Amino acid sequence: MVTEKKGEAAVIDIEQWANRITSPIDPKARASVYYDADSNTYVLRLEKGSRVILFRLSEAQIQTPSREGECVKILKGKVRDLAG
Repeated sequence: MVTEKKGEAAVIDIEQWANRITSPIDPKARASVYYDADSNTYVLRLEKGSRVILFRLSEAQIQTPSREGECVKILKGKVRDLAG
């Protein structure tokens, strides 16, 4: 489980988690997160220089312990995509 918190309260936890995963793969990449209440998803923004990738993770993915590995895999793949 990435975090037990929900909605806006989870944003900081998810952002810290994402940067812990991102940093060893690409120290120049930076993750930021915001919560989209209309779709109950977290929008992750990966940035490296002028390159940006946006993608979403659902509340279910973030808050289900057995799905954290899936979230890590998605995030790592997006960091690699960012490198081009």
